[in-house]
Amino acid sequence: MDLAISFDLTVAWAILLATGIFIYVVLDGFDLGLGILYPFFPKKADRDLLMNSVAPVWDGNETWLVLGGGGLFAAFPLAYAILMPALYPPIIAMLLALVFRGVAFEFRWRSSERRRVVWDGAFIGGSTVAAFSQGVILGAILQGVQVEGRAYAGGWLDWLSPFSVVTGAAVVTGYALLGATWLNMKLSGEPQEKARRLAWGFGLGTVAFIVIVSLFTPYLGTAYWERWFAWPALLFAAPVPILVVVLTVALFRSLMLHNRDVAPFLIALALFFITFVGLGISMWPYVIPTSVTIYQAAAPYKSQLFMFVGAIVLLPIILGYTAYSYWVFRGKVDPDKGYH
Repeated sequence: MDLAISFDLTVAWAILLATGIFIYVVLDGFDLGLGILYPFFPKKADRDLLMNSVAPVWDGNETWLVLGGGGLFAAFPLAYAILMPALYPPIIAMLLALVFRGVAFEFRWRSSERRRVVWDGAFIGGSTVAAFSQGVILGAILQGVQVEGRAYAGGWLDWLSPFSVVTGAAVVTGYALLGATWLNMKLSGEPQEKARRLAWGFGLGTVAFIVIVSLFTPYLGTAYWERWFAWPALLFAAPVPILVVVLTVALFRSLMLHNRDVAPFLIALALFFITFVGLGISMWPYVIPTSVTIYQAAAPYKSQLFMFVGAIVLLPIILGYTAYSYWVFRGKVDPDKGYH
């Protein structure tokens, strides 16, 4: 009985962490995407609009990043102990970039025109580096980490490879697509038209990277190949590329219709969700492919149960105030109003 309960809790924690990570990608993805798109909006008035579109909500998005890191440490401590030393450089780069980006977000409003250029550069650089680092981390995990016993056995730069660089560029492009579709939903007039045009370009880039990464992944290991092409696993994997094609057609069709403001953003989110499901199909049940499963990395049953009760209580509260904040500040951004 205890074994069955422990198994269920382990799966529940894996689903919970995956959900938290996906919510972070959704909420902070378009937020980081605005920084990536910043160079395409050189006018101060347009940049103020970009900032005002996320000003009321941006600083709550990292809550889910904390949940992912803290949850991994608490629920799967072995995975945390192995992955951290394997990924120190990109993780440190991501955290520093998020710090610079957050500081720049606040300081640009209070700086002179000369100094604002510096903070705008920090916002662009912080957003791009954070997104690229997240993609590199994903690629490094997918390509595998050297493990001996219960410890990381690789070198300082094992995370750096052509595949991880490609996944880094893919995440930057994908976040830019989310940012462009968000701006298409929140802005009006000429800035909205520019955002729609950018969504076309970054949408094509995102789809191209999905194809490249999807073709590359099965050759990283036999486990990936079996998940995508062996029978009967093929039955679960086959709907993913089909849905990617359907959502791609729907995305560009919605971008062609100028009266569709919300649809492109929702379709872009759905595209991210399907690729996230594909990632789950590739990795399950490994938390460190293909060395450590979620069961091997799991914390003791009583520890998982204690934390799970707290998570079940707190997560609806976090989701509630997050949803409420987005509901309150829904609609188009007024160019004559701001939050600073």
